[in-house]
Amino acid sequence: MSAANTPSTANPAPTTPNAAAPAPAPDGPKPVIPFEDFAKVDLRVAKILHAENHPKADRLFKLQLDDGSGTPRQICAGIRDYYKAEDLVGRLIIIVANLAPRVIRGEESRGMLLAASDLPKDAAAADPNAVRKVIILKPEADIAPGSIVS
Repeated sequence: MSAANTPSTANPAPTTPNAAAPAPAPDGPKPVIPFEDFAKVDLRVAKILHAENHPKADRLFKLQLDDGSGTPRQICAGIRDYYKAEDLVGRLIIIVANLAPRVIRGEESRGMLLAASDLPKDAAAADPNAVRKVIILKPEADIAPGSIVS
């Protein structure tokens, strides 16, 4: 076995005190899918142009996006418990651009933003002391709306 293939016995790098502990898989693993199914998902960068409370849902925002297509796109996002509308405007986000349109409480949603959470949506029902954290996924640096995420 060459040195490159020998397992490392060095101590792991120390973690910083502010580093978040890895979150457990809240809902357990999902089924394995073939690469061809994943390749069907069109992930794109979008810029939030306008954000407002959904008129018929306490936990949803209506977001108007620039997805690079030249036509504004509206999505509904269940992040109202975690963000303020005015803090979202101008942010770059990652969306699923080819999700079939869906009407959510009377408003059309043409896509979905990607976010990470450390607990399932119903965690508070199981544990009233549970505090769920939700983080919108975003590009690390500025890039044009409509850019492909791969």
